[in-house]
Amino acid sequence: MAEASAALSREFAPTGTLRASINLGNPVLAHSHTAAEKPAGVTLDLSREFARALGVPVSFLLFDGAAKSVAALASGQADIGFMAIDPQRAETTHFTPAYVQIEGVYLVAQDSPIRSNEEVDHAGIRIVVGQGSAYGLYLARNIHKASLVQVPTSEEVVDAMLQGGLEVAAGVRQQMEADAQRVGSGVRLLDGRFMVIRQAMAMPKGRSAEAAAFLDAFVARMKSTGVVAQALERHGILGAQVAQD
Repeated sequence: MAEASAALSREFAPTGTLRASINLGNPVLAHSHTAAEKPAGVTLDLSREFARALGVPVSFLLFDGAAKSVAALASGQADIGFMAIDPQRAETTHFTPAYVQIEGVYLVAQDSPIRSNEEVDHAGIRIVVGQGSAYGLYLARNIHKASLVQVPTSEEVVDAMLQGGLEVAAGVRQQMEADAQRVGSGVRLLDGRFMVIRQAMAMPKGRSAEAAAFLDAFVARMKSTGVVAQALERHGILGAQVAQD
């Protein structure tokens, strides 16, 4: 594996330890169905591999939602992060090419008259989203008639929909499927997806071009050598695919 120069290691880890921002609110990123230790998952594996390439130790900053994880990176509290590529976030963040892609889907009550994704964006429809989530940012740009209702984390979306008598919950497929199983027969997922969510490694903008190239090359290597695919399989993550771009 390519190793960083001493100067590059200091640029990525100015405290001497690589501080990785980890979003526990996305079940694909930091949840494992097989590992005994918690948390565990593909983002923690990639953080350890990247720290090894830098020749420094790693520490994990754990957050319960995307917004807090993004804020930690933007404020300098964290050195690297793992988040969905989004134009708004890109104003302050350098994204690598995506390492994995997942789907954004809708969930409704079993007796809802809504039968398809195309029926969601209508006046009077309220869509519950996690605050600062990539799918929430996407829907804010692309929903024109329905309204969005934000809750603090993606894990609270379905319960907020049910408790508030709201029409639609939006989220990552794995979270929605887990919630549907937990809630039982009272809810259902709409067929298909409303977006593809492309997850990437990220660092604050303003670092050197060498640093950006090193991080991009690291992600490309993790994909091409099978590290990402093996991590998804090892942690029992279904429904997520290694990104091809």
